[in-house]
Amino acid sequence: MRSVVIRAGSVEVRARLRDTPTAERIWAALPIQAMARTWGEEVYFDARVSSAVEPDACVVVKAGEIAFWPEGDAITIGFGPTPLSRSRSEIRLASPCNIWAEAIDDVRLLKSVHPGTDIMVSKAEN
Repeated sequence: MRSVVIRAGSVEVRARLRDTPTAERIWAALPIQAMARTWGEEVYFDARVSSAVEPDACVVVKAGEIAFWPEGDAITIGFGPTPLSRSRSEIRLASPCNIWAEAIDDVRLLKSVHPGTDIMVSKAEN
């Protein structure tokens, strides 16, 4: 099983890749380095990857699902409500996103990441 490490400041979150076209594109582009942006309780960042909306893309995700936002060519990680969420427990993204990985670690650790923080996704050493 392929996995990645997402590092932002002192935060580190490991994730396992799903078997999707978007996951393949991201894997091929690693390492990815960018500056973090936030939107409610979501961290997102440019991925230097493009991918079409996949048939199972979703707007509402669960904490731990690592997504790709096709409209913004960005990786997005929701860990709580966003400005579009309809309840405190809902993680609603801006538009349909492709789920390409599942977090092994608690994505709520990303709550301490501020806009402008360097963020990197790299292949995990097994």
